[in-house]
Amino acid sequence: MAFDCIVMGAAGRDFHDFKTFFGDHPEMRVRCFTATQIPFIDQRTYPKELAPAGYDDVPIYPEERLVELIARWDIDFVFLAYTDLAYEDVMHKASIVQAAGASFAILGPKHTELTPKKPLIAVTAVRTGAGKSPLSQALAAHLVKKGLRAGVIRHPMPYGDLARQAVQRFSTREDLDRHECTVEEREEYEPYVARGLIIFAGVDYTRILAAAEAESDVILWDGGNNDYPFYRAGLQIVVADALRAGHESRFYPGETNARRADVWVINKVNEARPEDVAALHAAAARLCPGATVIESDLEVSCDDPDALAGKRVLVIEDGPTLTHGGMSFGAGTLAARGAGAELIDPRPFAVGTVAAAYEKYPHIGPVLPALGYSEEQRAELAATIRAAKPDVVLDASPASLKTLLQLDLPVQRVSYEFVQRTGPDLFGLVDAFLEG
Repeated sequence: MAFDCIVMGAAGRDFHDFKTFFGDHPEMRVRCFTATQIPFIDQRTYPKELAPAGYDDVPIYPEERLVELIARWDIDFVFLAYTDLAYEDVMHKASIVQAAGASFAILGPKHTELTPKKPLIAVTAVRTGAGKSPLSQALAAHLVKKGLRAGVIRHPMPYGDLARQAVQRFSTREDLDRHECTVEEREEYEPYVARGLIIFAGVDYTRILAAAEAESDVILWDGGNNDYPFYRAGLQIVVADALRAGHESRFYPGETNARRADVWVINKVNEARPEDVAALHAAAARLCPGATVIESDLEVSCDDPDALAGKRVLVIEDGPTLTHGGMSFGAGTLAARGAGAELIDPRPFAVGTVAAAYEKYPHIGPVLPALGYSEEQRAELAATIRAAKPDVVLDASPASLKTLLQLDLPVQRVSYEFVQRTGPDLFGLVDAFLEG
């Protein structure tokens, strides 16, 4: 018996699930993908050269057309394959699917995780913007310092030509240019490149793993959003955000990570209320009683804080953290306030898709999300910045925006580093895992 299926996604887990589960189950026929969260990805197709045997190019449609698409193909199953969704939103989507006559499904680790040949450490989170990447970068630097070849694999962000992006390897800034990386991709890859580290990403995570293992002693999975890993990890680390206590059991699939973790990292404790830090300790004990728990911070620094004092400053924050991550501000705001700057509200100056983002995500405060999924959107981001006429632009995006956006304004960079505060030494736990 054959079943017609739709995969609901956002250019990440949807493509991985297609390559793994649906590749192993030809009786489950994917008729199309739907896309959300990420602009412009619904204007492409998934290429047949990357698809399982027997497929032509698979169309990608906006999620808003889901009911119509279920009717068009008399769909049997709709599989949810993207992340950072409130539980209520997950069930609204399930109800829409069931009301249209189809069954609603979510795949789990057994059917989607690949088995590595080398030791693999996974860093995941309960929400987008919790601090996975700074922690992953610190771990990668530690492994290299120990003389190990660390291969970092990043959760996918294939926003361009999928066939050309099947396997990506970044070791220089020229690699970022050659692969025509968006701002969002650069935010994740550039910090590794700046540290002299190699990072892999793309679409085909079987081939990506093989490429990374060919030149690595240990693999480090740097997760995306609050997704669970694409690979079976020997050591699982989950990051919980102390500024969003309670979210660890209210957003899909962050709770999956919380319940599977070997180590809980409660991050941003210095900025959080003591009662929220205590609540996360209680949550760790309830959801994953065998996990080791530590506390940490992101230590924020600025190129020249004195250059911000008393100045009209426009703060640019990490894009996904503000949008579907649900935060109203980030590290840039903290740096600006600490330096005595006057924050400019960029919302009245926003144009095009930047203005549309504020409408879609009204929780965002007086900061500018670093949106740049296309050349046109980067131009709109630059136009918004220039229209605000700041004395200084404070760039808290992990990507270097001054050159990328060709800004002719003074720009100060903000960086943030993982710092452990309490608990057993995280690097020591990693060393013990590798030695065991």
